[in-house]
Amino acid sequence: MEFHIQDVTMTYPNGKQALGGLSLRLGSPSLTGLLGPNGAGKSTLIRLLSAALMPSSGVIQLDGAPLKDREMELKSRLGYLPQEFGLFDELTVWQFLDYMAALKGIRDSRAAIRQVLQDVRLEEQAKARIRTLSGGQRQRVGIAQALLGDPELLILDEPTVGLDPEERIHFRNLFSRTAQNRLVLLSTHIIEDVQSVCDHLIVLHRGTILFSGAPERLIQAAAGHVGVFWEQDAPENGEISVTARVHTACGVRCRGVAGVLPSYARPEEPTLEDAYLYLISREVAR
Repeated sequence: MEFHIQDVTMTYPNGKQALGGLSLRLGSPSLTGLLGPNGAGKSTLIRLLSAALMPSSGVIQLDGAPLKDREMELKSRLGYLPQEFGLFDELTVWQFLDYMAALKGIRDSRAAIRQVLQDVRLEEQAKARIRTLSGGQRQRVGIAQALLGDPELLILDEPTVGLDPEERIHFRNLFSRTAQNRLVLLSTHIIEDVQSVCDHLIVLHRGTILFSGAPERLIQAAAGHVGVFWEQDAPENGEISVTARVHTACGVRCRGVAGVLPSYARPEEPTLEDAYLYLISREVAR
C-alpha cells in the first residue's frame, strides 16, 4: 500500500487553512510517527488519508490511482482509531466488537474477535458492559476494533492515552509487530512511543512539514544544540529554551536547546524529544 500526496491544501468552510501545499509519500511496511503541536494539522491529515475529508486542492493517490476513486476499497483495508471514539456503553465488549465486525464485513467474526481480545488483553472483560470499564480498558476496546479484520492500513490517533506504563510498552510492541507487513500511522504527543518503535517520523507545524525521515536523522540534526546547566548560572533572559527542570539538593538543574549553546551550558547527547523541541523552537523563533 502506498500513498502519494502532492501539493495538498485543506481549508475549512470557516476560512481556516489546516494544511498548505503538503507533499508526502507513505508506503508499507512502515510504522510512521506523526508529531506536532496542537493545531499543526495532524488530525486533518489523518482524516484525509482515511477519506473522511477531501482536500481543497492537490492530489492524494492510493496505489497510483486517485483516492476519491478508491474510497470504498480504502475503507475495506483500513483500521482506524480516532482520538475521540464513541463506544456503545450498554453493549458488552464482545457485542460491540461483533457489531464492528459486521460493519467491516468480516465473515469469521468469532475468530477475529477472539484474536483482537487476546491482542489487547481483554479476554476476561469480553462479557462486561462497556459502561463498567475503566478509561484504559475503554481505550483498549478502541484499539481492538481498529485491529479487527487484519487491516493493511492502521491509523491510530493518540492510542496510548489513558494507558499505564506497562500497557504502553505492550501496545508499542504490538504496533511494531503489526507494522512488519503493513502501513501503521501513529499520531501522538507521547514522544517516547515514537522513539521506541517508529522507523519514519513526520513533524507538522502550522500545516506544513518541518521534517520527514528516520528519527535518527532528526536527533543528529540537534547534536550540539542541547545542554544542561544550573538555573542560578543562567541570566534571566538567557539565549536557551528550557525544556526540563529538576530540583536537586544543589539547586535546579535545567535542560535546554539553543542555536548556539551559552558558555554556562554543558553539551548533552540529544534525545528525540530534545530534537523535536529544538526543531519547533527554531520555527517559532522565525
